[in-house]
Amino acid sequence: MRAAFIESAKNIVVRDVPTPEPAEGQVRVRIEYVGICGSDLHYYYEGANGAFVVREPLVPGHEVSGHVDFDPSGELAAGTPITVHPATFGTPSEKIADEPHLWPGGAYLGSASTWPHTQGGLSEFLIVDRGMLRVLPERLPVRRAALAEPLAVALHGLSKAGDVAGQRVLVTGSGPIGLLAIAAAVAAGAAKVHATDVLEGPLARAKALGATRVFDVTRDEVPESAYDVVLECSGVAPSVSTALKAARIAGTVVQVGMVPNEPRPINIAPFISKELRWFGTFRFNDEIDAAVALLLAQPRIEEVVTHEFAADDIEAAFAAARDSQASGKVLVSVWR
Repeated sequence: MRAAFIESAKNIVVRDVPTPEPAEGQVRVRIEYVGICGSDLHYYYEGANGAFVVREPLVPGHEVSGHVDFDPSGELAAGTPITVHPATFGTPSEKIADEPHLWPGGAYLGSASTWPHTQGGLSEFLIVDRGMLRVLPERLPVRRAALAEPLAVALHGLSKAGDVAGQRVLVTGSGPIGLLAIAAAVAAGAAKVHATDVLEGPLARAKALGATRVFDVTRDEVPESAYDVVLECSGVAPSVSTALKAARIAGTVVQVGMVPNEPRPINIAPFISKELRWFGTFRFNDEIDAAVALLLAQPRIEEVVTHEFAADDIEAAFAAARDSQASGKVLVSVWR
């Protein structure tokens, strides 16, 4: 089978490798689509994602969909459409028994956080534990299902804020996760959903996904203390400060966007003076099931996809995904 390996910064190669055989409790999946995520971009362009350095060839990709190729148990027929929960959870912890995504020692597809690295889905075939599979509803296209993982990230962030029905919601940062957060907040019945960014392209896509007002923070003033809930999806320090400023007194800020593991200057005075609730989020628990249901119910969410590339054009796919002005979510169509 063919697979794409990141060997070092800006060095990705496609190689033929043996087709893997599933063991007991595993299933072999024929990958159809892979979404390019921010962590994939870091691995490709920098050879590292924060503290996680590429130390051996790494197959990227954790936003995947496709079909069952071979289930040794016979429970799932070949051709069954699926998406994949990309996490294997670590050592159970009694204090966070209901939050397995936070248990220590877990792994994630396409990640250099483990040794050996956990290889991802940018390959013709992928072996996963059977419990990681999510069989798709009959009317959900496999292409749209590649959005289940990033939508689950957005839904997990939204869950930290509680019920947002009738609430005023601001999403800071209108990249792919921000766009999916907008769609999730609209679907959850928020009274208003506004969005910020620094580029016109993302702001136009935010409007298309349901934001009724957008702010170009290079020239527009975001209203102060105007929002019940702020979902900070950029991970950029000035945007974090904006989120804290924009939340109302006793409001909620959820940090969805990943930030560098280093000191960055932010203004936390509003956090103190307004007694805000400020949550961190990391990946997700089981929200991928709700994501699959929402993708079925709201087909227009697929509009977040702006580009699709063949796997043989993988370098062009990464370049497009890096261009925030031009692209929302970039999908790779894996070899067929």
